[in-house]
Amino acid sequence: MPIQMNSPPNNPWGSGQTGGPPPDLDKNLKQVLDKLKSHLPGGSPKAFIIFVLLLFTIFAVWNIFYTVPSDSVAVVQRFGKLHAQKEPGLHLKIPFGVDAIHIVPTKRQLKQEFGFATASATNPEQGSRGDYALRETQMVTGDLNAALIEWVVQYRIANPVNYLFEVRDPSETLRYISESVMREVVGDRTVDEVITIGRQDIEFQSLERLREIAQTYAMGIAIDQVQLKNINPPSPVQASFNEVNQAQQEKERLINEARREYNRVIPLAEGEKDQRIREADGYRLQRINEAQGDVSRFNALMVEYRLAPEVTQRRIYIEHLERVLPSIKHTFLLDGDKGSVLPIMNLSADSSVLLGEERND
Repeated sequence: MPIQMNSPPNNPWGSGQTGGPPPDLDKNLKQVLDKLKSHLPGGSPKAFIIFVLLLFTIFAVWNIFYTVPSDSVAVVQRFGKLHAQKEPGLHLKIPFGVDAIHIVPTKRQLKQEFGFATASATNPEQGSRGDYALRETQMVTGDLNAALIEWVVQYRIANPVNYLFEVRDPSETLRYISESVMREVVGDRTVDEVITIGRQDIEFQSLERLREIAQTYAMGIAIDQVQLKNINPPSPVQASFNEVNQAQQEKERLINEARREYNRVIPLAEGEKDQRIREADGYRLQRINEAQGDVSRFNALMVEYRLAPEVTQRRIYIEHLERVLPSIKHTFLLDGDKGSVLPIMNLSADSSVLLGEERND
């Protein structure tokens, strides 16, 4: 008994029945065109062609113009080959994939964050991604201690052609380079230097190293700044490091207070010293001048005394009395020739009576 072969169900060429003939493709295509013509204005092939050309023209005009922002430049590829660079403004291009336009923000300050991510950042590649943020911050110092370091790299796109075509994914490459350089620089210092006094040195050396590598790789990137943010020890030793930092701050505070007291007391003492020295010099000059004057006066007096000793003696005696008598409040004149009991005469200004006898004119 012969075996009867049946067609598979749901024959793609039939209407769902088994054993049917294949469909007429020309007939089906004609039906589709007739339906399309019925929806076009006029319903004629000419109107259909005009409609297609109109759509083609609108699409071409819509894609022929492009705008370059003020902080960017456009790199044009024609058939995949570098064609030109366009400055900011409105420009034309060949549509339908002939010209490929790459907008590169050359005048914008870009940055990459390591160990954290800013929530409002518009650049998706700016901050650390997911759990890798903690791994970026974990570093080993030169004395085999651990530190958690967060930092920021600020850069600009200096050469858009190199940025697009010399290095694959330059932004991601810059992240890897920055992390490698930071680990290298931190690994040459002790944990105390990293956390306290070595921040500026780390920033400077990291910046120089990044610039050198970016120039070597021809990345088209200009590194402007490397800035350290938070530097902390690991959580198990956080308390101990805080105590060390507090002690260091207390030391700096005491040193500053001592310097302030020094600056207050020493200049005052220096001023008093200078004043005493000037007073001593003035007193010295005064005594020298007085002594020289006395010597000159004595020499002049000696000359006169040698010429007339008696006259000079009398004159000296009178001059001495002229200096002494005005300072005497009570004056008494003693007469040695009288034999009275009180041979004294009162010469004071308020006395007009002689002691022992009446005063005679």
